[in-house]
Amino acid sequence: MRKSLTGLLSLAVLIGTAGATGASAGAATAAEPAAKRSGVAAVAGETGNEDIKDRILAIPGMRLIEEKPYAGYRYFVLEYTQPVDHRRPSKGTFQQRLTVLHKDVSRPTVFSTSGYNVSTNPSRSEPTQIIDGNQVSMEYRFFTPSRPDPADWSKLDIWQAASDQHRIFTALKKIYGKKWLATGGSKGGMTATYFERFYPRDMDGVVAYVAPNDVVDKEDSAYDRFFREVGTKECRDKLAGVQREALVRRAPLVEKYREQAAANGWTFSTIGSLDRAYEATVLDYVFAFWQYSLLADCADIPADAKKATDEDIWNSVDGIVGFSGYADQGLEAYTPYYYQAGTQLGSPDIKQPWLGNLSRYGYQPPRNFVPRSIPMTFDKGAMRDIDRWVRHNARQMMYVNGENDPWSAEPFRLGYGARDSYVHTVPGGNHGARVSGLPEAQRAKATAAILRWAGVAPAAVEKDPAKAEPLAKFDQRLDRRNGEIERDEATLRR
Repeated sequence: MRKSLTGLLSLAVLIGTAGATGASAGAATAAEPAAKRSGVAAVAGETGNEDIKDRILAIPGMRLIEEKPYAGYRYFVLEYTQPVDHRRPSKGTFQQRLTVLHKDVSRPTVFSTSGYNVSTNPSRSEPTQIIDGNQVSMEYRFFTPSRPDPADWSKLDIWQAASDQHRIFTALKKIYGKKWLATGGSKGGMTATYFERFYPRDMDGVVAYVAPNDVVDKEDSAYDRFFREVGTKECRDKLAGVQREALVRRAPLVEKYREQAAANGWTFSTIGSLDRAYEATVLDYVFAFWQYSLLADCADIPADAKKATDEDIWNSVDGIVGFSGYADQGLEAYTPYYYQAGTQLGSPDIKQPWLGNLSRYGYQPPRNFVPRSIPMTFDKGAMRDIDRWVRHNARQMMYVNGENDPWSAEPFRLGYGARDSYVHTVPGGNHGARVSGLPEAQRAKATAAILRWAGVAPAAVEKDPAKAEPLAKFDQRLDRRNGEIERDEATLRR
């Protein structure tokens, strides 16, 4: 789950922080004069003098950063006061960002998390579109600006984050009283799963997309099998050829990297050297291709890597992975992720035998991407507990994976104790796999389950799940299509 895409990294950081700069100056509270609310279009579910913004801001600890208009909705960017340590709430607080896409208090609500920063522009998760509901989105603790100061990194764990989500849900449930679903993609899908594990009575259903499940951190043979079989041999050979050439031509390409670093002000204190960063980027090449691309995109890979120019090799690696990701400036925003990968979540260590002895450092662990001033100790039992719980206790949980997504190599599985829960795989799907990409019968079945869990399944669907369709029309500005990867999910190794 590394962050290695130059363009995607920049977009992820920009989306995650958009609206934060300068927003504090326009922050408001429940005491905001009514005159400032004039001209705001009414949304279904608001009557008389009862304004949804006033109701939200009446929650103790809730503060408005900004309201953005969007037809048919009210959209709020907010801060909520959270304990640094939910076990000892008197020991300090921090401000956590969240957003509310309000449609109607009579509609169900989706709690969506990316596991990273929260976007401050309105969007809908797929379940939100399916059920035509409200959406609450939370920024994961320790991603700036939702970071305690000073930062006690020992308080960044999956239980503390689930407890953040539980407090937000408890506060907003008083307003949004209908059914709730949790969702998220990648680390967000993991987050939704952990929330359900620790607070199983909160949500009425969970839809987790492309969520990896690294039960035993030291056992990663599933990834090696995946890369031996994914796609076609022709495509695998083309990718391996480019990757090998990038290491064979290390000297001239590292020099180009050095020039790029100087021009952009990149430094490499955390990972240890520019050469380590170069190799880490190259070793992510095959993983990143299958994570973000489709088999058809293999046509864009140099057909004969040995005859390709240095520029061709550089451009292919930079376009698919991105050489800024392992610079200090690329790693800094994702320190919370790498910390969690190295303390609880785990991370893959793939072999890539086609590289022979060209690698100097191997597939580097999360410890190499976190400043040494931050202590890290791995908890071997954390993911085993989650896996065991999902297998035996899943209730109304759905996992949607991509056939060609590397993260689906170690998926969540359902055991004998699971009830009304499902695992679906999108044929040829990447890390942007969605319910909409499933074969027709599976898509209808999954859509019907989501509608049923949210309590909004039409009578015709209750009678015949094959008739299930999203209740809201696709909105190009709000929604993603199957295969599209949201920018704040575009991090390798997550």
